[in-house]
Amino acid sequence: MRPRRRSQHFVLYVGENNLPQARLGVVVGKKFAARAAERNLVKRMVRELFRLRQDQLAGRDVLLRLQAKFPRAEFASRSAIRRACLAELTGLFEVAVRPLAPRPAAPSGVSPPKSAEAAPTEVPPSGAPA
Repeated sequence: MRPRRRSQHFVLYVGENNLPQARLGVVVGKKFAARAAERNLVKRMVRELFRLRQDQLAGRDVLLRLQAKFPRAEFASRSAIRRACLAELTGLFEVAVRPLAPRPAAPSGVSPPKSAEAAPTEVPPSGAPA
């Protein structure tokens, strides 16, 4: 999956999953949210917003990754972090709901690469002359 949209603190990845339901992945590392309470707050907000839009996201994989810290000077309280997350995540989920661009077709005349399993080679039994 390639990044679909970036915000000040998050990166959104969206891809097709060929399933009837949507799936969610959330990455909130200690590098960007040192305190567990902060990481849990962000993850709870992501899951709740996903739950509200799950029907609109059917057939997609959605991955949200925290990419920047919430500076203590700017976000001194949990409510400040909550407001910033809500604003950013709402915008990102609106992007995730939009139709996906069709995948580019393979160039004509080019066959897909053969896997090792597709053409098994015959191995002579051990002890038999080759």
